[in-house]
Formats: sequence, structure tokens, C-alpha cells
Amino acid sequence: MKFDREYFPKTKPKRVSGGIKAQTKRGGFGTQWWAKRWIAILEKLDLGARLSRGRSYARSGQVVDIAIGPGSIGAKVQGSRALPYTITIRVATLDKPTWARVAECIASEARFAAKLLVGEMPHEIEEAFARAGASLFPTSVKELHTECSCPDWSNPCKHIAAVYYLIGEEFDRDPFLLFTLRGGHKSDVLEGLAETGSTSAPIPPRGREPIPVEHDAFWRGSETPSNPPVISASASRSALRVLPAFPFWRGAEPLGEFIARIDDAAATGALALLAALGGR
Repeated sequence: MKFDREYFPKTKPKRVSGGIKAQTKRGGFGTQWWAKRWIAILEKLDLGARLSRGRSYARSGQVVDIAIGPGSIGAKVQGSRALPYTITIRVATLDKPTWARVAECIASEARFAAKLLVGEMPHEIEEAFARAGASLFPTSVKELHTECSCPDWSNPCKHIAAVYYLIGEEFDRDPFLLFTLRGGHKSDVLEGLAETGSTSAPIPPRGREPIPVEHDAFWRGSETPSNPPVISASASRSALRVLPAFPFWRGAEPLGEFIARIDDAAATGALALLAALGGR
């Protein structure tokens, strides 16, 4: 049974400090085909006003936290009540034998290597999943199980929709999170490409990499060395171009632009300091 109207009156959500804001200010969410495919699943549900309110929540920073793991997404969304609502989105994972077949099918196609190794998801990858008897995306809304602690009887509600939109943007940043959600891992696929010679350039051993293979580990940081190297502004910007965007960046502007502005200010301040020291 489908209902077209909302039985809960519109309420104004409490403002959130430091919430996760969508990077898109208007129009559709997601720029890459895989992100758009994820968003399309939500928009097929015909949620009416809840869909537009979910977009508003995503853009205004009402989502407090999101965590993506194998088969599940957990989130907190601030509504009109004192405490944020708890959201859970579950997706069926693929078992290990299925992932082994998927990795084998992907490794057998040299055309996949170039895009996968630069963090892009080739459109034809769905063919590899189909040959393995699986699907990268949920094939129907019935494969999605969503829950929210809010009082709205509708499922999915606007809070779930807000999380769904932000997840689409996160898939834009790192398409391999789709593998994570389905119970796989990108390292299995990338190592399979290297072992089968699908790439002309061998993947360097992890111990010698200037940037971690697991890009998210870069943002978690590590212990500061006693004699840290001096890194120029141009070097830090080069690193940002190689790495995916900061996970669920909460700033009002893209992280790259924010870092560039800080770099410029730091460089200007350093030159002023050197000039003052030289004049003594």
C-alpha cells in the first residue's frame, strides 16, 4: 500500500554545529555514474516531499555522523528532538566464493585496470559481476533494509534519505566503498590485477609507497617523527590530488580549496617572519 501524504506535521530541525554537509549546493547528487546509480535506487521509491526534505537535510548539515561497513551503514541525523535519530541501512553482502569469482572476472579484463588503478569504476564492471552471478548494486529496493528511530511511520523517511544522498557523494569520492558495502575489499581486486599482469606498471610494495594504499589511513595520521620533513605547499597539494577527498568533509568549501587557502596564508606568514628575522 502506498501513501502520498505525510501524517506528521513539518517541524524545524535543531541546528547542528559541525555536521556533514553535501558538497553539491543545488541540482542532483553525485557526478560519476556509480554514484548516480546508487541515488537512482532511492529516487525510485517515490517518497514525495520526504525526498526533497532529505536533500535539504543533507545540504544543511543535519547528518551528524556516518559509518560504512560490510553490509551496513550506520548514521546519526539531528531532527527536531533533543537527541539525533539513529539510522541503519543494510545491504546483503556477497560471500567469499562469489567475491573470488568477481575478482577473477575483473582480472581477466585488461580494460578494467587503467580506471581501477586511478580510483575509477569502469562502467563495464557490472558485466564482470554478472558473469560471476552477482550484482554490484542492489537490484531492487527489496534488497535494502532501512531503519530510523524517528516517529515517522514512513520508511524510508527524510532522515534516511539525507544519509542516502551523502553516501552517494561518498561513493563519488571512493567508488571502492561499494565493494566494502557488499562485503569485499579493493585490495583483493588490485592485487589480482597485478598478479595477472593486467597492468603494465607493477604496483610497488606497500612498504615503499610514499602514500598508503589504504587512502583513508592517510587521514588517520600517525606519530609525529622527531625530525619531520619540510613539505612545501605545492607538495601538499599534489598529495591531495592523488588522495581521495577527506571522508565526509564537514567544511563549507571543498577540502582542496581549504588547504590551498591555508597554504597561501602560511607561506605569506612565513615570508613575513623571515623578513622580520633578517632585519634584526
